[in-house]
Amino acid sequence: MPLQALIFDVDGTLADTERDGHRPAFNAAFRQAGLDWHWDEMLYGELLAVTGGKERIRHYLERDHRALLDQPGIDTRIAALHQAKTQAYLSLVASGALPLRPGVARLIAEARTAGLRLAIATTTTAENVAALLEHSLAPGAASWFEVIGAGDVVPAKKPAPDIYQWVLAKLGLPAAACLAFEDSDNGLRAARGAGLTTVVTTNAYTCRQTFHGACVVLPELGDDAATQPVTLKQIRAWHAAAQA
Repeated sequence: MPLQALIFDVDGTLADTERDGHRPAFNAAFRQAGLDWHWDEMLYGELLAVTGGKERIRHYLERDHRALLDQPGIDTRIAALHQAKTQAYLSLVASGALPLRPGVARLIAEARTAGLRLAIATTTTAENVAALLEHSLAPGAASWFEVIGAGDVVPAKKPAPDIYQWVLAKLGLPAAACLAFEDSDNGLRAARGAGLTTVVTTNAYTCRQTFHGACVVLPELGDDAATQPVTLKQIRAWHAAAQA
């Protein structure tokens, strides 16, 4: 089946948002709430094993502040912390502090020119996605993506395949007609669980993960000859080989 759509993860895939975006935004929310919690780069790398912001806060409490989980209204407090974190993150994005990873804008432009359909499958909020696309890709870029599966649109977060299955249903396409881009083992497991051929571009937090079942694992998509940029022709070839 020929390739008809590209489906992108966001955090760590479109942009290196985790270390320099979400992590400082969580810390800003904690300070705003009068908490002495601080997630340094090493701790945050460990917490990334849990997908979803609210889920990550809860996991942190289970790990380091278990007594707080028994307090009345803890779910409301977690939700409020996450909302404050989202606002801090949006401010960072709007400042231009989170550029897209090399090759992302180029490949998306190639795909649009070729008439491929575009979609997003992520655990981050739709608000975060829209802001990143607007400020780091192009004004109005969210409209380039036919389907944006984000946040709590499905209850089970990656590595469950639910978000990819939701996106495929909205596209009205079988997995065999699509290719996914991910950066983490959790994301790869989600995409492969939905039957998708998957290209992985690693980052500092994920470069030591194993990525069993990936079509190809790369450090980036590349923008110049020195990094051997990945072309749409190569993407089509990888997809065709995976379908053979």
